[in-house]
Amino acid sequence: MAVLIRTDDVPPAGRHEAWRGIVCDTLGPLDIRIDPDAPLRGEIDAGLLGPVGVGRVRTSTPHSVHRTPGLIRRGGGELYRMVLALAGGPVVEQDGRSTRLRPGEFTLYDFARPYQLGYTAGVDLAVFSLPREALPLPYESVARLTAEPIATDDGTAALAAPLLRRVTLDLDTYSPGSAARLSTVVMDLLATVIAERAERSGALPEESRTRTLSLRVDAFIEANLSDPELSPRTVAAACHVSPRQLHRLFEARGSTVAAWIRHRRLERCRRDLADPALRDLPVGGVGARWGLPDAAHFSRVFRQAYGMPPVEYRRARL
Repeated sequence: MAVLIRTDDVPPAGRHEAWRGIVCDTLGPLDIRIDPDAPLRGEIDAGLLGPVGVGRVRTSTPHSVHRTPGLIRRGGGELYRMVLALAGGPVVEQDGRSTRLRPGEFTLYDFARPYQLGYTAGVDLAVFSLPREALPLPYESVARLTAEPIATDDGTAALAAPLLRRVTLDLDTYSPGSAARLSTVVMDLLATVIAERAERSGALPEESRTRTLSLRVDAFIEANLSDPELSPRTVAAACHVSPRQLHRLFEARGSTVAAWIRHRRLERCRRDLADPALRDLPVGGVGARWGLPDAAHFSRVFRQAYGMPPVEYRRARL
């Protein structure tokens, strides 16, 4: 992301005005309220992930930004914004609701309606801006969820929050093609999170639901590769789909659930076999570590996949 302002680069006398100008130029017309005697310290970065705007605000100076009816009349676009607390406890207020985010939580607000975002201590925020039409949900359904905290301990939100954080930190490393694909993933995830909370998942386009389900399935499989009992049935139950629906998802990829689980396990084993730090772990222990406790079976399927048994692979790599 491009650094728009770093207060250390601005003379102290001009920092408040420079900060105010960058915020308004980047996020739209806003009223910024800061104690004029408070020393302002912070940094604002911004970039794009396809059509999704990504901003990051880091500051140790308490202040707040306000979107008033008068400023709304001056324009700024019909946008939804998601604010993710990377650190600190920002407070978002809109439509008579107020929420203080904990690190890792995020919430939604509508830039076309009055709101307030404030912090009484240091914060590190990621702000994602997307056109209203990017959320294919009834306006009234979304409006009921503004300034509501979105917990990230389960559901699609548990998948979305770490991805949003990673996108914020790694935005500069993506190629244009990767950024375009990731923007679709981000918009699908955010739309699904909101739809789940609004109990309107059926309103999402079929392709969005399929892509989000695929992400949830892959995430569950990755998190449970070490479990020897991991199977298509347990994956389907955990992701709240029927086994038949799960198999159709993998048929569209040209694979099967079992084949994908085996592939991911073998890839983890291959990585560990090439890791000098694990050279003292027996080969059979590597297989058991990733859900393949039968040493003979592990050796056989590894050889089928990579053309040599795991013992030879480790010797060649180390």
